[in-house]
Amino acid sequence: MAQPFPPKPLEPARSPLEGSLAGLLRPLEFAVGEGGANLERIQGLEASAVSACRALQALSLPRDLIEEFREVERLLEQPLEGEDRLRSLRSIWARLAPLREPGWMDALLARKTSALPGVGAKRAASLAQRGIGSVGDLLFHLPSRYEDRRRLSRISELEVGHRGTFIASVLAVEFVGSRAGGRMRQALQAVVGDESSTINLKWFRGGESIERNLNQGDRLLITGDIARYRFSKQIVHPEIERLDDASSPDETETEPENVRQVVPVYTAPEKVNPRTLRRLIQGAVADHADLLVGWLPGNVVVERELPWASEAIRQVHRPDPGADVDSYSEQVSAAHERLILEELYLLEVGLALRRQARGREPGIALKSGDGAIDAAIRALPFALTGAQRRAWSEIAGDLGRPHPMHRLLQGDVGSGKTVVALLAAVAAQVSGKQSALMAPTELLAEQHARTLAGLMKASGSKISMRMALLTASRSAAEGARIKAALAAGEIDFVVGTHALVQQDVGFRRLGLAIIDEQHRFGVRQRAALARQGAGGLRPHSLLMTATPIPRTLALTVYGDLDVSVIDALPPGRSPVETDLLREGEGNRIVGIIEETLARGEQVYVVYPLVEESEKVDLRSALESTERIRRAFPGAEVDIVHGRLDARERSNAMDRFTSGEVQILVATTVIEVGVDVANATLMVVEHAERFGLAQLHQLRGRVGRGDRPGRCLLVARGGGEKGEARLRAMLDTTDGFVIADADLKIRGPGEFMGTRQSGQLPNLRIADLIRDSRLVAVAREAALATVRADPGLAGDPGLARAVQAHWGDRLALVDVG
Repeated sequence: MAQPFPPKPLEPARSPLEGSLAGLLRPLEFAVGEGGANLERIQGLEASAVSACRALQALSLPRDLIEEFREVERLLEQPLEGEDRLRSLRSIWARLAPLREPGWMDALLARKTSALPGVGAKRAASLAQRGIGSVGDLLFHLPSRYEDRRRLSRISELEVGHRGTFIASVLAVEFVGSRAGGRMRQALQAVVGDESSTINLKWFRGGESIERNLNQGDRLLITGDIARYRFSKQIVHPEIERLDDASSPDETETEPENVRQVVPVYTAPEKVNPRTLRRLIQGAVADHADLLVGWLPGNVVVERELPWASEAIRQVHRPDPGADVDSYSEQVSAAHERLILEELYLLEVGLALRRQARGREPGIALKSGDGAIDAAIRALPFALTGAQRRAWSEIAGDLGRPHPMHRLLQGDVGSGKTVVALLAAVAAQVSGKQSALMAPTELLAEQHARTLAGLMKASGSKISMRMALLTASRSAAEGARIKAALAAGEIDFVVGTHALVQQDVGFRRLGLAIIDEQHRFGVRQRAALARQGAGGLRPHSLLMTATPIPRTLALTVYGDLDVSVIDALPPGRSPVETDLLREGEGNRIVGIIEETLARGEQVYVVYPLVEESEKVDLRSALESTERIRRAFPGAEVDIVHGRLDARERSNAMDRFTSGEVQILVATTVIEVGVDVANATLMVVEHAERFGLAQLHQLRGRVGRGDRPGRCLLVARGGGEKGEARLRAMLDTTDGFVIADADLKIRGPGEFMGTRQSGQLPNLRIADLIRDSRLVAVAREAALATVRADPGLAGDPGLARAVQAHWGDRLALVDVG
């Protein structure tokens, strides 16, 4: 007895196309399988397949694909029996083979724009030069804003200084003389009117092509900014759309019933007409929208009441008549949310897969719970804070596993990250392995070496490691000696700069790589140290930063890392008082410095040093040092800057640390790593020229002892962003709050630094500031996906989508 084909367990369809296509392919597959033995068991096969073909033809698909489904429908409707019927079905099954290939929909979206009607080779090349090379690029070139044309005004109601939309008839068209830039030129002018009044439309560019298609009596939908010229109202370069037929002088296709609508406005690349771009995008949507597959898990879609991905792309490019224009313009509509979450979800799945893979990678287990470490903690000259203990517990747990640690340790300035790093190095030493600490500047490396040596000395031999400092300033002979000792395993802990990753540096048994202020290193520099592990295994990686990472970046850029936070200052440390002074308040600054020196405390005076004007800024700092010496004749004044050689710089810092020098003039080389307990006053000249993270770091250089610190920000100009940074510094001393403010002021790309290739994935739709609320949603969904299906073995389509969207770009997000 004939029966319907048996159901095949499938994932829920991720798009209307997937659902309809399954309705066509599944019965055909069952019918032609097993030599056609199943054919007679299927009831209504052709009718079911024809219905699926018709559903597919109703979708927004390329015209050649629609024609293919139409032809398949015709073949299925032929009345055949027996072997002829089986041969026909096998022929159809073979014909549909390309639609069973993985990634066929993406291949259609990757077609050049010349595949669209009305896009010739010249226009396609022009779009490609401006970053729109494929149909998919057009689909995801989202509107920058939306214009509400649902309320049509009469001309008499139009207000000067406002934007308006109205319908009017052309009364006259002519070229008129117009003076611009001191010379006469011809402008096209059209007088249009309705039953209430008239208004002038004027074009200074493209008038010839517009005039050819603009005739007296034409009815137009007109949008533009209302201005006054002499005694009349006018609109310069309005958007016009003809209502009497489908053509338009600006190539915009408009149907009369769609006049009252929310209209997308696009940022058009140079030399591309915005209205032409809108027409091309609408064409791409009409013929390709249903090729989009949604990868977001169904439970998230249902809970957040989101549309199909294909419907979302239609809605963002042509909102429904009842759409909330504000939510669309702010990109918080349900359609925008669906597309944004799709992008973030694929990113987070990729990061979760990387993290999972790292968790399986073979590594070096260290004795993180050894009694020697407990003894080292007891021997420290101070008790660890609760936050330090929590961070160390998390790190110790990682070190004890036979897989490489990839952990970011972030803590505010002066929170005590170096001590935690020292304990990790002790764990490596008692396990017979070496440690390396790489810092971005020689000054910071030297400071780390001094701090670590001081802690070991204070421990009374409870912490005893053979330590060395390797920087580019070391003599050739000294450098060669240290490198030979490293290679022989005679050094337990080396501190250095990028000199540690030179080709002639080798380790005998590296087990721990510590990278301080890791965002200042390039991807390859960080990776080079990670390749030096003992026995060819990757060492444990501990990344440290005193520049707190905003939560959205921690979940994306650093999404494949474990994160530990030291969120408390050592006991007795009080927040630094911050004041903002303007140009002309020099006497007040002098008075505060005199009061500080009178108390026996020391002062930093910092000047900016930027590459664009390095010589000028350096000269300014040197000249200012002389002025400061004259202003404070009873104080010893010295200067530190990046052009001093290592010995001169070290000597100057030693004199300041010992108290021999009371005022240290410096450039930003002291931004990180300088720790002088008696320094309580920081004066930052031209504070508006510093980044917010730099200002926060500089402020952290004072108040590091038992006496409170004070920071004077001296502003001598600056624009809106500079003022925003200064206000943030006055509002809080919390580094995490400052990091969020910095992200909002500078944006993600600038926050990460333009030279940090591979740090920030190139998000096409999502904005890490605007969409911060959705990052955590995407991350939770991604983690649930990867936990349920490690490696995505059961969902190769999703694995392909992650690879297609991010590929090598995701592989470069390598901070270990």
